[in-house]
Amino acid sequence: MTVIYDLAIVALRILMPVYAIIIVYQCYAAMRRRRRPEKPLVTLYNTVTGLKLPVIFWENSIGRSRASDIVVDDPAVSRNHCVLLRRASGWYICDTGSKGGTYVNGEEAVGRTRVLIDDVISVGNSQFQFLRGEDYDENLRYSWFFKKANNKPAMKSWKLMLLITLFHFFMCVEAVFWQDGTNKYSPLVLFGCLAVAEWTFFFVSSKVLKRVSFELESLALFLTGVGVMLLVRQVERSAYVQLIAAVVGMALFCVIIKFIEDPDRTSSTKLRYGLMIAAVGLLGVSIVFGKITYGAANWISIGGISLQPSEIVKIIYIFIGANTLDRLQTKKNLFEFIIFSAVCVGLLALMGDFGTALIFFMTFLLISFMRSGDFKTVILAIVAAVFGVSIVLRFKSYVLDRFKAWGHAWEYANDLGYQQTHVLTYIASGGLFGVGIGNGFLKGVGASESDLVFGLVSEEMGVIVAITLAVAVACLVIYARAITTRSRSTFYSISACCAAGLLVIQLSLNVFGATDILPLTGVTFPFISCGGSSVLSCWGLIAFIKAADERTYAVKK
Repeated sequence: MTVIYDLAIVALRILMPVYAIIIVYQCYAAMRRRRRPEKPLVTLYNTVTGLKLPVIFWENSIGRSRASDIVVDDPAVSRNHCVLLRRASGWYICDTGSKGGTYVNGEEAVGRTRVLIDDVISVGNSQFQFLRGEDYDENLRYSWFFKKANNKPAMKSWKLMLLITLFHFFMCVEAVFWQDGTNKYSPLVLFGCLAVAEWTFFFVSSKVLKRVSFELESLALFLTGVGVMLLVRQVERSAYVQLIAAVVGMALFCVIIKFIEDPDRTSSTKLRYGLMIAAVGLLGVSIVFGKITYGAANWISIGGISLQPSEIVKIIYIFIGANTLDRLQTKKNLFEFIIFSAVCVGLLALMGDFGTALIFFMTFLLISFMRSGDFKTVILAIVAAVFGVSIVLRFKSYVLDRFKAWGHAWEYANDLGYQQTHVLTYIASGGLFGVGIGNGFLKGVGASESDLVFGLVSEEMGVIVAITLAVAVACLVIYARAITTRSRSTFYSISACCAAGLLVIQLSLNVFGATDILPLTGVTFPFISCGGSSVLSCWGLIAFIKAADERTYAVKK
């Protein structure tokens, strides 16, 4: 009987990598399908050149800049001249501080000005007649992500959820046959709680909220469940904390989607300033009351519960950075965002959390470029960052030590490179299929369940599963970029791309830092690493990606 059990466990370890690849593939395959044909919302007819321009976004920048949605080759037109936008009450045009002004039927547009079918919009020396979408008689180019998948049937959401639940159950089975043998059946209890949470969320989304899609949530549940089940043979209590935080994250996910349903709601000046103050306050509390962990004072404890405020600030940062297009194209708004970004990065540097500071800075570059399309702003920010890093390396010796060990982990194997060398060793010992959940040795190394979790997954579940999980997160950027061509608002486009970019930057720093390709920064692997604040933040961030999907605000009939 023992031989049969051993053979079954070995077979299960070989099956799991293939199973993980199938689940990730099916999640993204489903995201590609069930799409409506893409058609212009309205058409702009250039009465001078006779050219017809399709308008496919809810918010469209018009200007001479090549970064504009509608490029007008006219020297009398400003680089960022005006914005054409759609709201529930109709279409509007808004001048964004152009030199020559914007006119509708010969009258200057002041603030948001209503535009009706057959109206004439004048910018510079150019005139555009506002026509219906069907007046554009050419085919639109599809994103390659959707191009060949529209007519193929996607796996039904409940079947995808069943695949994910079975994968987590197989992880549970591996954990039950842990070589230590203590608390043998505790993984079954944890799995039961996880399954209830997953299927409750699915029921609420599909039956109560009547959402027409569940692929992105399925992917997030798959990753979250892997992180939870991985903890059961390390610190069982942490596994339950992780699960509770994930449930709170699911609720936050639903709240954010509901709140940003109206793009104009996100552009409230009072809300923006209030969130800025809240973000700075949260980081300030960390500096004053934060507990120093691995050189960074980024944890605070409230009633025995540890929180990482910077993870919540990530959600606020994306929210503030992606404003509606007619507001964000003003110089004042961009200047405010630069100051806010500098304060956030500066406070993170003061508390010693340079990994998160780097994530915020890279996200700032993404948002700045998507908002302005101006490389000068990006280059200036990079120059300032290089100057800041040189100061940090001069006055923060432990950061300089990490750079010394970077690429030379084996030379510092007993001190500065201790963690990286153990990660590399145990990745090799885990091989393609792993040694089984709970049977690894990396769990004896500090921060193995958080900063070094890529190595832990590689050792216990195999390098194929570890790479598959990393690819699952990395592909969010591709998906976010693809759905921006169908987003209702620029707010959704920018927030989706930047939320996905933030997660991938975080993923890269975690994976490459643990394997000595980059300096070890101490950031988490999205959804997988142990940390309630981290998993809650990840669920909040993917809400922005979900909102950018045109199907999100459609409901089942």
